[in-house]
Formats: sequence, structure tokens, C-alpha cells
Amino acid sequence: MSQHTLDTKDLEQRVSQMYHEVAVHPEHEFHFETGRALAERLGYPAGELDAIPAGAIDSFAGVGYFLDLAGIQPGETVLDLGSGSGMDSMLAARHTGPDGKVTGIDFTQAQLDKATRLATEAGLGQVEFQRGYIEQTPVADGSVDVAISNGVINLSPDKSVVFGEIARVLRPGGRLALADIVTDSQLPEGVTCDASLWAACIGGAMQIDAYRAAIEAAGLRIESVRVNDEYKFLSDSAAGATEKWGVKSISLLAVRP
Repeated sequence: MSQHTLDTKDLEQRVSQMYHEVAVHPEHEFHFETGRALAERLGYPAGELDAIPAGAIDSFAGVGYFLDLAGIQPGETVLDLGSGSGMDSMLAARHTGPDGKVTGIDFTQAQLDKATRLATEAGLGQVEFQRGYIEQTPVADGSVDVAISNGVINLSPDKSVVFGEIARVLRPGGRLALADIVTDSQLPEGVTCDASLWAACIGGAMQIDAYRAAIEAAGLRIESVRVNDEYKFLSDSAAGATEKWGVKSISLLAVRP
């Protein structure tokens, strides 16, 4: 048995601190890009971004565009796993309309506070943000039409539990649309047990075949996967990992039969 294990409490603290900083000081430098230029390069339509609060876009730290895959319809119920500053939640709310509902879940209080304030100021009454964990959401079985997530599931130490939770909350025919970080080859133990590399969205990245298998094991059917070539890490260590182990961003659509 391995003598090395990931310190999950240390991981949670590091992730929360990093994304607190993203919420409060989005202009600072991170391992990853943030903000509007990133969002537009990943494929977010400029007109859609213009229609939501700029503050939510400033703290955007996602890894891909997937809302085209989600196909959110008026009146639908959406769950945003790891909602951050609320950009994806607010864009989703534009598609659900006032008769729909969008719930964002995050464990970083500064992100929740910022997202809640911005959604309120924008008059988006169909959006709410709650503190919680993506492994155990405060959502009823079969109550969600679309689950979305952007660059967050890779941060979870137990992705199988996350995908099982998504399958639990989705109604039959419900969709999972996400962007996330995966790898071509399995990361070595020295990386997967390093909480600082997890917090940088690298150490927790799952090998792509195992990632797909975990989704399917939860009872979801994968409909499409695409690679987001426009996503790049910034730091030298992150770029090195990208080259060595094929760390990359994907967008994916899956359906609960």
C-alpha cells in the first residue's frame, strides 16, 4: 500500500484560499487565466457576456465552454457544481428565463457572497447560491434538468462520488454538461499526493479513459466530448505538467437515461 496520501483537509484549505483570492483580487496572477479575455477565447459569445454583470466575468476561472452542449431551455432547473463567481449560473439563467431555477453550489464564501450580490443587483431572481460540497449537494433526487460544472470536478478527491451525486439529482433524460481538466496518461504519485498541484487544477486531473468510465459507472451515457485547445495554464510548473502528461481541458455532454 502506498505510504503517500493526499491531505484532503489541506487541499480544501488551499482550494478555498485560492478561489477566495480569485473572487476578491481577480487581477492577481494565478496558475491559470481569469476574466473576460479567457471566456471569449474559450468560446463564450460576447453578446451573452455583455448581458450579465462584469464582476462575475472578472473572476471567471473556468476551463472551457459547454453551454452550447447543455441546450438549456426556458423553465428548466439547473444545478451549477462549483459555481464560483456565478458567471455560468447567470448565463444559464438567461436561458431558463424567470420561470426556471438555477442553483449554484460552492464552498468558498467570498465567491458565494460575490455571486449572490451580483445576481441580486442584476435582478436575476431565479438564481440562488448555496454553500455546499459537490460530493453532497442539498438537492432532491431527480429534481434537476441540467447539471453544469466548469473546471471543478478535477478538484474533488472522489470523482466517482461526484458523478454518482449528479446521477442522483438528475431526472431521467436530464443532462450533464461540463468542462474539466483531464490527462492523457495517469499522473505519478508525487503529483497526485501534492495538494498544491491539486489546487492548481493539475494534481487531481484524472486520466481521460478513467474519467469517462467513472461517468458511465454512475449510470450516465456520454453523448459527446471535445478538447478545448484554447485553454492554457500559465505557470512554468503547470505548463510542464501539460507537456509531460497530456494535461488538457475537455467539454463533455452526458445524459441520464
